Amino acid sequence: MTSQTLREARKYEEASEKMIQKEERPDFHLSVRTGWMNDPNGFSYYKGRYHMFYQYYPYDTKWGPMHWGHAVSTDLLHWDYLPAALAPDEAYDRDGCFSGSAIELPDGRQLLMYTGVVRTPQWNGGHCDIQTQCIAVGDGVDYEKCDCNPVLDSRDLPEGFSREDFRDPKMWKDEDGRYWCVVGNRPADGSGQILLFSSEDAFRWKYEKVLAENRNRIGKMWECPDFFELDGKWVLLTSPQDMLPQGFEFHNGNGTLCLIGEYDRKTLTFSEQKQQSIDYGIDFYAPQTVLAPDGRRIMMGWMQNWDTSMPHSPYQKWFGQMSLPRELSVKNGRLYQKPVRELDDMRKNEVAHSDVILENGTIHLEGVRGRRIDMELSIRPGDPDSIYRKFAVRFAQNEEYQTSLSFRPYESVLKIDRKFSGSRRALIHQRRCKISGREEELKLRIILDRFSAEVFVNDGEQVMTATFYTDPAADGISFFADGKVRMDVVKYDLV
Repeated sequence: MTSQTLREARKYEEASEKMIQKEERPDFHLSVRTGWMNDPNGFSYYKGRYHMFYQYYPYDTKWGPMHWGHAVSTDLLHWDYLPAALAPDEAYDRDGCFSGSAIELPDGRQLLMYTGVVRTPQWNGGHCDIQTQCIAVGDGVDYEKCDCNPVLDSRDLPEGFSREDFRDPKMWKDEDGRYWCVVGNRPADGSGQILLFSSEDAFRWKYEKVLAENRNRIGKMWECPDFFELDGKWVLLTSPQDMLPQGFEFHNGNGTLCLIGEYDRKTLTFSEQKQQSIDYGIDFYAPQTVLAPDGRRIMMGWMQNWDTSMPHSPYQKWFGQMSLPRELSVKNGRLYQKPVRELDDMRKNEVAHSDVILENGTIHLEGVRGRRIDMELSIRPGDPDSIYRKFAVRFAQNEEYQTSLSFRPYESVLKIDRKFSGSRRALIHQRRCKISGREEELKLRIILDRFSAEVFVNDGEQVMTATFYTDPAADGISFFADGKVRMDVVKYDLV
């Protein structure tokens, strides 16, 4: 039965979304229906459609008591909103329905597993958020929370494991029909760890072991885990909080982490072999994956950054969008990401410029402009005996504003920079990453969608993501070189 809290949220979102014009949203990125969006939840394929739930506060463009928003798609690029799926309306989740996942049961129903939050007063006047894991079952539109909730709480945790930082369950079902789940947690040392649970029916869960330990290596708490097999390896994705920078690989604040290794199913032991960031840009967090019907592993993340998400215009009618869906693979010990192939069907109006010489200055190319585009660049030295010092492409540009991507081959450093995009706040506006040494050619694929840029480097070896809120009328694109550059440019409108 639908609660009054959920009915009110559904009524509000239906009325409020009518105040947002299509042109005020991204075109092919999922944005919040109204109000606030953060982590992707329950990314799944069910009854012939992709389902994306998300952390949601419909009543304001600021974080609030978490609901689950809901949208569906057949191509991962064009989304239809469904009514909100969950609201904080039970004693065990009254202060928020936090992140989680979705799976189909043998009887055809869809099961959601999420973190319920109860804010508990403390003796010193403060409070702590007690977090437990809860489930709801439904038909793809309406969901009923189970009488057995919470299905995991502090009684299921070993001594010393935090009951306040115990969240974000991600489920999967193995070939033997058994259910598994990873959950983020903190041990007594305050670092992060990922816990493994199992179940025979997805309703009754038991603790198995610590799957991965941070040991204060990369940030503190590890949130939003996801664990899956890919190209003969096992991949653990998580989002560390409170990171210290490590060279160009990890940056300050909250970021993303990919661990690649081997998994022994008999002993339930994950052995790490490689580690890397998932996204090297400004705005990407809490990614979640789905196994598509055709076997692709597809990932989407929240295209935002906690350190830059609070101060924004009070006149904005929505806040929060998801990244492009990305196809994942493991090559040479690295996680590679490419935009889903469905995006190719949106490409129209090809404009190509081959073997363009750019030397010590700025140029514009005929037909190369726009804010909903897919642009491929190949940049090479114009003089093999004298490597250029800097190359830059500037987009979302007019006489006053721009966002830029620049590369210095001697340092092999790629930088995304939105400080001239129109923001009046002293936020994080730049990120840099180290590119594997390729002085002979740099390949970039830049995808713009009104308020964002996603840059896929060298066929997806690295990705840099950033949002910006420059007036959409600023649609210019220019190219700059310090030295001599030879480049190929192919640009498509995305329609």
